[in-house]
Amino acid sequence: MTQHTPAKPFHTYPAQPTGDAGQGLLEVGPSTPPLAGQRIRVLSYNVQVGISATRFHHYFTNSWKHVLPYQGRLGNLDSVARFISGFDLVGLQELDAGSLRSQFINLAQYLSERSDLPYWYSQTNRNLGKIAQHSLGLLSRYHPHTVVEHRLPSVIPGRGALEAHFGAEQGSGSLVIMLVHLSLGKRDRRLQMEYIAEVLRDHEHVVVMGDMNCSCHADEVKRLVRQTRLQEPLAAHKTYPSWRPAHAFDHILVTPGLGVEQVHVYNVNYSDHLPVGVEIVVPEGITLPHWTDH
Repeated sequence: MTQHTPAKPFHTYPAQPTGDAGQGLLEVGPSTPPLAGQRIRVLSYNVQVGISATRFHHYFTNSWKHVLPYQGRLGNLDSVARFISGFDLVGLQELDAGSLRSQFINLAQYLSERSDLPYWYSQTNRNLGKIAQHSLGLLSRYHPHTVVEHRLPSVIPGRGALEAHFGAEQGSGSLVIMLVHLSLGKRDRRLQMEYIAEVLRDHEHVVVMGDMNCSCHADEVKRLVRQTRLQEPLAAHKTYPSWRPAHAFDHILVTPGLGVEQVHVYNVNYSDHLPVGVEIVVPEGITLPHWTDH
């Protein structure tokens, strides 16, 4: 878990939705009556260690790229960086914290430097030494006052959650972001949702995002909603596989006090998942300090 000194500015642009009918911008009403406050853009993206895919057989033909370096990885991640540079808070799954396959580069740091998102945090959930450092990455335009790493329960160790707090250190003036990548098995996901619910139960303003490996109507998601102040996921549009989406695995859940302006699923082919983003309104009582404010 590392905080990065602000990188030299790169060119940024707001990401725009593209793609087929059923993907792209979804018009939704606010989750509460309109709020006065700061609008921020939040994105969740499983980037598959910088490996793009356009067919199922690529899981076989590209399998070596998960353990060995290849020339196109960093170029593909440069495209990811240009895309995410238009967002304020970005949660990334399937990164590498520095091993042979990533040329011993921490990919959260790499993407921070190239997207002009100055604060980055990396959590290694499965450490295979020089072979692979499976990790989550949280990139932010704002400075969190607290970042906590969680080890999620699972039969096979290697699942985690990254929790970041922005705004006031005490009271209701805090925004909590939790980034997750849940297990493939339903039993594990249920245990993981129960763990997350226990952590978030008493927080008022919360965003939970990530690759949950299940639909928004799954029992384990409903259990999380019942046990916290979170609402059901904002959209059920399909995000996997990226070239022909058939499953809604990537979700963003928010509590009612955060006004929801727009939800997007972006048709960009940098991974085997599509990214999902939301524009929310943070209440005036929560101050999100930009790095230039320090």
